[in-house]
Order: sequence, then C-alpha cells, then structure tokens
Amino acid sequence: MQKIKGCKVIGIAGGKEKCDYIVNELGFDAAIDYKSENIYTALKQKCPKGIDVYFDNVGGKILDAALSKLRMKATVVICGAISQYNNKSKVTGPSNYLSLLVTRSSMKGMVVTDYSKDFGKAAKQMAIWIQEGKLKSREDIYEGIENFQETYNRLFSGEKKGKLVIKVIE
Repeated sequence: MQKIKGCKVIGIAGGKEKCDYIVNELGFDAAIDYKSENIYTALKQKCPKGIDVYFDNVGGKILDAALSKLRMKATVVICGAISQYNNKSKVTGPSNYLSLLVTRSSMKGMVVTDYSKDFGKAAKQMAIWIQEGKLKSREDIYEGIENFQETYNRLFSGEKKGKLVIKVIE
C-alpha cells in the first residue's frame, strides 16, 4: 500500500524466489534477500539516504539492521516479531535501540484490531485497488483442520508464499 501512496518500498524476504516475487509481481522498488545478503550492507546500498518508515514484523537481527539506517525523525512500526516467537530462551529486543535517540525517531506498536472502526472503509479502498491492479494478494491454501499444526509451522519455516489459510472441509 505504501507504494500506492508514492513511497519508495524496499522489502526483505528469504530466498531469490520470494525477492523476485515482491519486486516483479508486487511492484516493490527493490528486495533484500536476508538468506544470502548482509542486511546492513544491502540496506546501505538500497537506502542510501536512510529509512524514513520501517514496518517490522520480524524483530531480531533484521530490526537491529534497520535501526542502524534510520533517518532523522523516522518512524518504526512494530507489528510482530516472528523471529522471536519460538525462542526457547529469553526474547531478545533490539540491541541497537540507541539509534532512536540519535535520530530522534519513534518506535510504536500496532495491532490491526486497533483500527477495527476503519475496517469497512479500508476493505472498500483495497477492493478498488485490487480491481485496478494496484494491490495484489496471494494465498497459500491448505485443506483440513487436521493439517493445522503442519500448516501453522509454515509460518516459521518459510514454506509459504502468501497469506496462510486453512480451508475447513465438512
């Protein structure tokens, strides 16, 4: 959606296929493959002026790298931290949080239900963008509630290429 609003958008994904998808299909300006690239170096190359807005749903090392590239008065939105969800030990927060002080940036949490009053309006707008071809969506659909655990594990293994959906069969 940020691309639709005129922003330069750099995505971070795991693997060449996913990176190609977000650039060639979704229209991102560039992609960083966290599995084969040094995140710090890639962010420096692809965001030479720094980052104004960073939307994070991974946490960990990727968040730390992004914090090191913030521009003055940047905004970091924390929507998730999937790299931390299955930690067997203490969850690790950003070790590079002093970047927020140096750049006078802000970090805030966001949960989609915070905006539930706007769901109808957002759905209508996104439907228009989908019809216009400006917004695309892809789903990985798996059948049967009995496959829940295997499907759920795909969230953490990288074995998904879209929104994970379980189709419950009667």
